[in-house]
Amino acid sequence: MSGAAFTPHDHHQCSTRALDEAESRLADKGARLTPVRRRTLEILLESHRAIGAYEILERLGSEGFGHQPPVAYRALEFLVQHGLAHRLQRLNAFAACLHPGHDHAPAFLICRECDTLAELPGAPLRAVLTEQATDAGFTVERVTIEALGLCPACADAAGPDEAGRE
Repeated sequence: MSGAAFTPHDHHQCSTRALDEAESRLADKGARLTPVRRRTLEILLESHRAIGAYEILERLGSEGFGHQPPVAYRALEFLVQHGLAHRLQRLNAFAACLHPGHDHAPAFLICRECDTLAELPGAPLRAVLTEQATDAGFTVERVTIEALGLCPACADAAGPDEAGRE
């Protein structure tokens, strides 16, 4: 699990693998991808970026799945619950999990220009945070790590003067 979203790769193979892993994971749990859940996951897998629920709802509605918000929210809730998608707090949006066959708690790198995002292993960061929180007498219950910055393409386009600024 790395910043593959920021490097050239065969995205069709990337998304096909993630969809196959998702189906396998659900089959192992006795759950399944209904047509609306499958299409929601496919929409999320189209690119390495987070997508808002209403954008997904518009797409689903235009494809005959219904225009009511519960259609998208139920599908997204199912995907998140089963580790097939992640909710990004900062963007109030969702992204497909590119490693659904593995239980993990990723950290996210989010490009502030193009909204491309990448998953990184979050366990080492969470361990440090939990240790420091414990030292402070605090019990960590949930952590979402989202780093905002520039992807390589946007940093190159911005030039050296702007790449380090937020």
